[in-house]
Amino acid sequence: MTNKGPEEEHPSVTLFRQYLRIRTVQPKPDYGAAVAFFEETARQLGLGCQKVEVAPGYVVTVLTWPGTNPTLSSILLNSHTDVVPVFKEHWSHDPFEAFKDSEGYIYARGAQDMKCVSIQYLEAVRRLKVEGHRFPRTIHMTFVPDEEVGGHQGMELFVQRPEFHALRAGFALDEGIANPTDAFTVFYSERSPWWVRVTSTGRPGHASRFMEDTAAEKLAFEEQLQSWCQAAGEGVTLEFAQKWMHPQVTPTDDSNPWWAAFSRVCKDMNLTLEPEIMPAATDNRYIRAVGVPALGFSPMNRTPVLLHDHDERLHEAVFLRGVDIYTRLLPALASVPALPSDS
Repeated sequence: MTNKGPEEEHPSVTLFRQYLRIRTVQPKPDYGAAVAFFEETARQLGLGCQKVEVAPGYVVTVLTWPGTNPTLSSILLNSHTDVVPVFKEHWSHDPFEAFKDSEGYIYARGAQDMKCVSIQYLEAVRRLKVEGHRFPRTIHMTFVPDEEVGGHQGMELFVQRPEFHALRAGFALDEGIANPTDAFTVFYSERSPWWVRVTSTGRPGHASRFMEDTAAEKLAFEEQLQSWCQAAGEGVTLEFAQKWMHPQVTPTDDSNPWWAAFSRVCKDMNLTLEPEIMPAATDNRYIRAVGVPALGFSPMNRTPVLLHDHDERLHEAVFLRGVDIYTRLLPALASVPALPSDS
């Protein structure tokens, strides 16, 4: 037995597999196809759709479900559209076929990171709209490019633009990581990535000179890097491709009304949460840096961590459970009462 016929498959799973087949793979993602996919989905769901080109060829697609009280800040549901490269010879199935085996596992690049979450957002909104719900706060879903290579042509630019500020985001959700246990991991901060590009030209010298005029405000590690370059001889320089100095932390106690709403739903659904600092670096760091509290959450428990790995896969039941979870989370978050920061 291989793929089930479409008549037997949950329509949310069918949409998920359609999105997985779009080759948004680095280093040359088909962003145009992804944008067209979200435009068509917005039309089907009756959502507003805005396209913001933050750099030539790099479009952030914003789908909007307006709330009933426009004076309140909004909920931002973020996901990135690009996926990391594949080595097809190490895969059991074509990584862009979205093959589903007889047990219900869907094999595809992006199955965990993070096309599942994009579709879970959309399908939760679909369910809530079909049931006739409206909530005080507006819900924006942003689908951004470039995250897997640093977000420099994506969220880093978007948060500085007037279109982002016009969203009036009060709280954001973005990606997390699968958890092989019964628990769900939720991330309240991130590590501070330093990406260093070292350039060495010419013949190596024999100098052993340390930095002169050391600035006291510089970190000792940065002094060490510079001293290594000097010690290597003439023509060796470094530049920081990325340098984060002040990671932002989203409080995970009831002093934070967003956390209170989020954790209350999880408690009501008997979900065990494990709050952690994200071991990677996601677009949440750009969102938090402009003052928006954010959590990283991909509702995948009892699932091996396979992001960026060969045979990346997700069970359809875990995916559908995630839709259920967001269908409960979104009403709670979009109904958080007015806060001082809303005015």
